[in-house]
Amino acid sequence: MRMAAVAIALVAGIGLVIQLVAIVNRIGSLPSAIWEMGRYFTVLTNFLVAILFSGIAAGLRMKPRLIAGITLAILLVGIVYATLLQGLQTLSGGDAVADVLLHWVTPVLVPLFWFAFTPKGGLRPIDPLLWALYPVTYLGYALIRGAAEGRYAYPFIDVPALGWGPVLLNVGAIALGFVATGHACVRIDRHLGGQSSRS
Repeated sequence: MRMAAVAIALVAGIGLVIQLVAIVNRIGSLPSAIWEMGRYFTVLTNFLVAILFSGIAAGLRMKPRLIAGITLAILLVGIVYATLLQGLQTLSGGDAVADVLLHWVTPVLVPLFWFAFTPKGGLRPIDPLLWALYPVTYLGYALIRGAAEGRYAYPFIDVPALGWGPVLLNVGAIALGFVATGHACVRIDRHLGGQSSRS
C-alpha cells in the first residue's frame, strides 16, 4: 500500500512541478507562476493528492473518509476535463506532460487506490455533502477571482461570456453529478465493508 501511495504522490508532485516550470518559462516569474496555478481546481486538488499520499507513504494513518473525499475530488477533475475541457487548447512540451499526469493519471490512480487499499464500511450518507464543501468553496473563490481579474479559470464558469443563468446551470449539473457519485461511493463502501465483515 505504501509503495502505491509513493507512486501516486510522485505522479501528482512531478506533474505539478512540470506545470510550474512550464508556466515560469512562459511568464518569467516564479511567484506569478504560482499565483497563476492557484486559480485551477485541477492544480489545487492534485496538490491535496500529493500531500495526502505523501502522508500515507510516510506511514501516517489517514481517515478513510478523508481519502474518499479527495478521491471524489480528483475523480471530478478527470470527468470534467474529459467531458468539457479536453481539446480546447493545443498543448506541447511540459504543458502536455503535466496535462496527462494531472488530468488523466492521478484521476485514475487515486480511485484505484481507494478501491484496493482503503478500509471499507465507515462512510456515511452525509459524507457526500461534506465532501462537496471543498468544490463549493473553490467555486466561490474562482468566481470572485475571475470577476476581480477579468479572467475565469474555466469557460463553463465565465460569467461575462455566458451569463449567470448558464453558469448556474453548469455548476448545478456538476454539483449534482458530484453528490450522486459521492453517494455511489458510499454504497460501494458499505457493500465492500459488508463483504469484508463476512469473510
